[in-house]
Amino acid sequence: MQNNREIIIEAKGLSVSFLIQRHGINNIKDFIITMGVKSPFEKKNVLKNLDLTIYKGECLGVMGRNGCGKSTLLRTIAGIMKPDGGTLTVNGNVAPLMALGVGLEPELSGLENIRLVGTLMGLSKKELKNSLASIIDFSELTDDEIGMQVKRYSSGMMARLAFSIAVATDPEILIIDEALAVGDLGFRQKCAMRINEIKKSGSTIIYVSHHLDEIKNTCTRAIFMEDGKIALSGDVNEVCEYYTTHLKRKTTAVPVA
Repeated sequence: MQNNREIIIEAKGLSVSFLIQRHGINNIKDFIITMGVKSPFEKKNVLKNLDLTIYKGECLGVMGRNGCGKSTLLRTIAGIMKPDGGTLTVNGNVAPLMALGVGLEPELSGLENIRLVGTLMGLSKKELKNSLASIIDFSELTDDEIGMQVKRYSSGMMARLAFSIAVATDPEILIIDEALAVGDLGFRQKCAMRINEIKKSGSTIIYVSHHLDEIKNTCTRAIFMEDGKIALSGDVNEVCEYYTTHLKRKTTAVPVA
């Protein structure tokens, strides 16, 4: 029974919001004038009283339209964002592979980013030293590219570097947020093999993707998010079918100009 398995992540009544700019502000004068009338910002509720339990060793697929709260949920689990309501318990170290470029310092070289991000992930100096060659080898970046500032990287190069760092060791919790969509076919296949290795090692994986085949091939359970809540949770194929139907319904509901 699933309820006898070890819980690694649990959210109860989780709410997350952030401030968005309400009025156009081009300079400090606009800001001061606007502040005299009303706040230039408004609060946007992104996650709304969300409940979620993830068990150790699961590979959870997360689906939903853009803006439904997927990335906010992952950023909150990774500790990048803080909840302003409810509780969130994460029992393990998280290796986040978020949207392209997140976590990489553009002014630093690829090599410097390996050391920086690896340290932030909790790797010791010895682990970093032992993993350095394999990280560079997995990324397939040349010596010149590794020594180059990341701001000079193409999107594919950033994806290679970020993924290679995140999977340098078998993390307790691996978060993947659409970060592999820009990679070439060969590297994506290589990443899929590494993800399967991590899954077999007993790690927990949270995988966000709009590609249903990736979800079906990788995940053991899936959730569909809508308007900051979980609309459906369960069998991967069932949730994928619901997702497809939902998209078709939304598309046909849009009037043609």
